[in-house]
Amino acid sequence: MAMKECIAATLLPLVLAACQDSATTIDRPTPCTEDWFAYVDEIVVTGDGAGHGPDLGSDEWRSTVEFKLGIRDVPEVPSRSSAAWCDFIDQRVAPPELFTSLQAAAEAPPRLVLQITVDQLRGDLPQRYLAEMGPGGFRYLLENGVVYENAHHAHATTETIVGHATLATGAHPSEHGLVGNVWFDRSSGKLTYNIEDARYPLIDSDAAVDQSTEIDPTQAIASTDGRSPAALMTSTFSDMLAMHHAGQSKVFGVSVKDRGAVSMAGHAGKAFWFSKATGDFVTSRFYYDEYPQWVKSFNASKHAQRYADSSWELSLEPASYRFGDKDDQAWETDFPGYGRVFPHPYGAGDGRFFTTLLTLSPAGDELTLDFAKELIANENIGADAVTDYLSVSFSSTDYVGHIFGPSSLEAEDNLLRLDRTLAGLLAYVDERVGLENTLIVLAADHGGPEAPPQYNEYGFEAGYVDTDSWDKQAGIANLKNRFKIGEELILQFAPPYIYLNNELIRSERLDQAVVEEAVAEEVMKFSGVSLAISSTALMEGRVPDTALTRSVLNSHNHERSGDVFVVFEPHWFINDFDGLTVTSTHGSPWRYDTFVPIIFAGAGVKPARVYREVHTVDVASTLAAFIGTNLPSGARGQVLPEVVHCPGKGAWRNVLYDSTTIH
Repeated sequence: MAMKECIAATLLPLVLAACQDSATTIDRPTPCTEDWFAYVDEIVVTGDGAGHGPDLGSDEWRSTVEFKLGIRDVPEVPSRSSAAWCDFIDQRVAPPELFTSLQAAAEAPPRLVLQITVDQLRGDLPQRYLAEMGPGGFRYLLENGVVYENAHHAHATTETIVGHATLATGAHPSEHGLVGNVWFDRSSGKLTYNIEDARYPLIDSDAAVDQSTEIDPTQAIASTDGRSPAALMTSTFSDMLAMHHAGQSKVFGVSVKDRGAVSMAGHAGKAFWFSKATGDFVTSRFYYDEYPQWVKSFNASKHAQRYADSSWELSLEPASYRFGDKDDQAWETDFPGYGRVFPHPYGAGDGRFFTTLLTLSPAGDELTLDFAKELIANENIGADAVTDYLSVSFSSTDYVGHIFGPSSLEAEDNLLRLDRTLAGLLAYVDERVGLENTLIVLAADHGGPEAPPQYNEYGFEAGYVDTDSWDKQAGIANLKNRFKIGEELILQFAPPYIYLNNELIRSERLDQAVVEEAVAEEVMKFSGVSLAISSTALMEGRVPDTALTRSVLNSHNHERSGDVFVVFEPHWFINDFDGLTVTSTHGSPWRYDTFVPIIFAGAGVKPARVYREVHTVDVASTLAAFIGTNLPSGARGQVLPEVVHCPGKGAWRNVLYDSTTIH
């Protein structure tokens, strides 16, 4: 075991040692004296508390001390019989007096956990445009936070609900159950939208999804306007916070997207999202029987109407942008009335697509900020000693990425505007709560690829997958010849999953695994397909143990996932959103889709850049450790030690990872 790993595994005395600074004055006995042996034993406690234990200073005692500190059998530890051993141990234990100071510090936890999620914010994008950004937004986080430069989702289905639920729960989709924005529900025989729940309709009946104007195909699939977190199979960090404080914590989630709000608020919180049908922020009867008065007042003010008869204009002069000379790229989506070039008009306030166009621009995030500020003020978020939780999920980066691609003038300007929106949020939280009293974490639900034509410009083989061009009939004929059943074998293709007619397979007394693998073989013949995996083979461990197959396994839930998982080739994806051709689409296990930022800041977190690989499941575990709550029920992530340090000092990280201290 490496020294860094051993030190990371030590008990509380090591943590206390890390908390000691030059201002601490404690009389420490000289190492390797009788007084020093007693001093160390008081901290490490080698006996059983009943007078039984090794003789102080003996080889058995020294071995027990190493075991208690997690460093037994570590090559770097000096010989137990040497004076160097005593010096080595002396540097790694702390005096009992420091227990009191740590306990006192722990009595003042953050007043607010602010979890910010930016939809489709690939990990490189904040720093890509940092030179054009002002103070207070991304710059504040990047300069004052712990920045994980190699953070990834560990699952293969990199979609909005999947990433949000993973950040909220610390669980993989295999356990939290939200395996995709939609999945095929075998009990009902139809596709299901992830958080739909007919038991809890919207409070406003006119705020439901307008099927005639909705461009998000997953939203349009929902058969009811009802929404709740019931489909979330595990608890969230926000749930654990509410339970930890016996329901006294205020827990809220806000987003343009319903799934971006509901998933983060968990089962115990309350969620609000933007209705394109009304231009208001709405919720369902899972949360309220009627709106709080402040929500009614906010919606009555019709904030969205301030954008009526205006346009999305560039924030800077075109020459200031990296993509300033690429405002009209042929592959960008030319949405009717919105166009491919600046300015992008929103149209009249009563226009059919007016609110949709707001979400395809920075305006969607700005409206989200308006509502979040109103919520903070009226719900007294962070106003007392009980830690509250607020999730704000910004959706515009995703919509802009789909329509124009991440390397476009629109995407660049959107991020500059998002930076100002973030600065506004942090400034308001600082004014109301204090950033020193707020633990901030920013991450993303997924990344996103470049547009295939851009890849082509740099010599890549890339393109859009057209499933209509596949020769499905040949594959069906092969299956029919082999199993005497054909087209009726496939119930649904809801990328990335193929759902088979399992009842038919059983009635024909066929082997499920054999049929799955036969279907996978046929799918592998189609252009654009890199891999097709039988779910049975996956669950039985009959696939190669690779990073790719592990990510697919992390995505597989036996109740909701399909029978064959389809992975497209890198830089290839479907871009047909039920008739709307888009520029870029995420959803794959490839690194451009899994790569996201993770940044912790505020609440005494000490700035650092960390380059080892971490995962989004680590976020909830780290929040739980920082606050001291129970772990969410499905949490599988590691606690990030750079964040969970001694309150207000940040010394933990120095002991664990400072190469000048530990070699």
